[in-house]
Amino acid sequence: MSSRREQILDTAADLFAARGFHGVSIADLGAACGISGPAIYKHFASKDAVLAEMLVSISKELLRVGSERVGNHGPGDSLRALVDWHTDFALRHKPLIIVQDRDWESLPDDAREEVRSLQREYVDLWAAQLRKLHPGMPLDRARAMAHVVFGLINSTPHSGLLPEEAMRELLPTMALAALGVEPQTR
Repeated sequence: MSSRREQILDTAADLFAARGFHGVSIADLGAACGISGPAIYKHFASKDAVLAEMLVSISKELLRVGSERVGNHGPGDSLRALVDWHTDFALRHKPLIIVQDRDWESLPDDAREEVRSLQREYVDLWAAQLRKLHPGMPLDRARAMAHVVFGLINSTPHSGLLPEEAMRELLPTMALAALGVEPQTR
């Protein structure tokens, strides 16, 4: 069972994705959560704080789980695990992808810098595995390849032309090909 705070974050992600950060009031958020608008302030100092925690916490989760997935595996297995993780994340959290893309400028400066820092670490996690798989690859190229794959996978809110299970097959196939990683043999 999720806490009220988690419920507020999940609901806010859906509302912000549908109507934009500035299109949602505290009263709207409270009503969608089944509480009064002012009751939101028991959990968050402001609507900005909701957005900040939403994007900082998901960036921390991406890095934490990504780091766990890399573990002590070789670079091919690590990259397959990262692709699987990021695909699963993108398919489960489409509203967060939309909010990050569209409402980035509404994020308070300190939270924006924290998200950027976490995202740089996440990119570098991928880049390190790419450089192990492709010795001699320049760091900038490895980072660029990671960003290309994020763009591909994070397109899910806009590319959902196939049922989710079909997307769950298609995205990793395309991402691994872009990274130069052989698919897992079953």
